[in-house]
Amino acid sequence: MLFFGPLDSRQNAPPMRVGFIGTDRGLRLYKKWTKSINGYIPTGKEDKEHHVAFPGFEAIFSASWPEDPVSTIIIPHDDILNKIQIKDRWQAIYSTVSLFDEKIRQHRQEEDQQVDLWFVVIPEDVYKLGRPNSKVSKNDAIDSPIEMNKRLAKRLETQFSLWEEDHQNAEIYKYELNFHNQLKARLLDTQEVLQVVRETTLSPDDFITDGKSLRQLQDPASLAWNLCVTAYFKSSGRPWRLANVREGVCYVGLVFKQDVTQKDPRNACCGAQMFLDSGDGLVFKGAVGPWYSEETGQYHLTYKKAKSLAELVVASYKKKHGFTPKELFIHGKTWANQDEWRGFKDGVPDETNIVCIRIRDERHFKLYSTEDTCVPRGTAFIAGRRKGYLWTKGFIPRLQTYPGWEVPKPLCIDICHGEADIEQVLTDILGLTKVNFNACLYADGEP
Repeated sequence: MLFFGPLDSRQNAPPMRVGFIGTDRGLRLYKKWTKSINGYIPTGKEDKEHHVAFPGFEAIFSASWPEDPVSTIIIPHDDILNKIQIKDRWQAIYSTVSLFDEKIRQHRQEEDQQVDLWFVVIPEDVYKLGRPNSKVSKNDAIDSPIEMNKRLAKRLETQFSLWEEDHQNAEIYKYELNFHNQLKARLLDTQEVLQVVRETTLSPDDFITDGKSLRQLQDPASLAWNLCVTAYFKSSGRPWRLANVREGVCYVGLVFKQDVTQKDPRNACCGAQMFLDSGDGLVFKGAVGPWYSEETGQYHLTYKKAKSLAELVVASYKKKHGFTPKELFIHGKTWANQDEWRGFKDGVPDETNIVCIRIRDERHFKLYSTEDTCVPRGTAFIAGRRKGYLWTKGFIPRLQTYPGWEVPKPLCIDICHGEADIEQVLTDILGLTKVNFNACLYADGEP
């Protein structure tokens, strides 16, 4: 991308339509940062091959990123403090999210200016107090404005209150205790695209305590690469795609997240991301259900849900390509059980070869080199016809370095169900580590 630009590079591309929401100080820091990325940023003190100077946003993407946002929403810092410091953590985070959520919704309804990406710049108070297990000091704590708590809200799930307001207030306790995740979840229906950034990320030099920076960050050039690539991608640009992707093959990664807000501890949300041979990706929102087993600590779909998911993937692939996939690989962190396998298999046509793959971190098996360098990235150990170990991190000959701190650990790859060549499976997974557009990394550790 440094030499040839992004995948969809085009001449005279329109400027990035980025909106800003945050405090006055956040706006000042945002403008300072956008001004810096429109120029050359050196690598800094670390002179290493994997640290590349940032030549400027327009030089890379053939599009400009104006210093002034297309839309600006200012939220007073005192208003944020009056919410995030509420003693009840559910009420605190919910109320703080509401400040941002309501302003973005209001802009969407009342303003004509289209925003492709919202830069949500938050002060450190929101970062520190907007996470699980965060606590407010006694001196700063503000009394909860609503007469509701977690215990009472849980009781109202099975008991009826004469006051509708009680049930409305109880809804607050169904959201995750995480500002970042809750804001994105609550704005999901608007399809607004967000990039949440801390003020200290944009300008660490503005936050010095006792002669030291508040945070230890990447060098400015690496930070610019990572933030700019993800912003370009979220604004509907395509930074790069994999070369030599096998035609007619698609990959689906299954992700489960336990839903702690539900009464049934087995309830979890299943999501799936499909990667196509075109380089595009599609995300499917899965349903909440009793997928989690406390006995095994694993997540598994029912036959019906597995079949439905496979049918959805095939239909989406056919809609985009005009034909069904030749091969469908389903990646997960657990061994697909028989109900899942039967569901997946029954959900695809006979001409589609379906394969279930388990990918997990290997904690015990390591390789040590007798040379001065560690094991090269891409090294594989074939343990059998259906099992292999793959080092997705390690020494990179082209860069003549290993961009890591610990001895690289491999991924353990198992072909759970279906038939596939284990070497081809490992090759595909190695390629999929290069399609994380949330950061400009040479290769992520996981597909």
